[in-house]
Amino acid sequence: MTEIRSLEPAEWELWDAWMRAQRLLARELERGLQRDCDISKAEFSVLVTLWRAADRELRVGELAEALDWDKGRVSHQLTRMEKRGFVRRTRYGADGRRAGIGLTPEGRRAAEGAVLVHGANIRRHFLDPLTPEQASVVRAWSEQTLDRLEPHRADADDSAS
Repeated sequence: MTEIRSLEPAEWELWDAWMRAQRLLARELERGLQRDCDISKAEFSVLVTLWRAADRELRVGELAEALDWDKGRVSHQLTRMEKRGFVRRTRYGADGRRAGIGLTPEGRRAAEGAVLVHGANIRRHFLDPLTPEQASVVRAWSEQTLDRLEPHRADADDSAS
């Protein structure tokens, strides 16, 4: 049996600093979306996911899977965004029986503007302060963590080689 070890004080300090920095960065980026684009983080996530999709449209289930949200959350979010004129419900598939969701022209404009503004905020608050060496370490650590915690990711990477 593997021995369970408690964290040393310096390890707790590292963990606490990382968690606080991550929360503050996420909060600042979300404030930027709200202030500069008048959209929430959730709206941004939906807009960008649809913007990247073929024909700017997905089945609702595909959208839920891409966002890693439950269908109830997606449904509520889509209702709010439909009222704002960002998305429209569609019939999807050859038989037209599946529920789909697509970007409206207003949703496309919102997505394109938000990508530029959010990208600038990411650059200012996250990328610019990093040296190239720090960026390389953050990327390597992030990839390693994703490989370890996203089981499908490692499988997909293995089958691609």
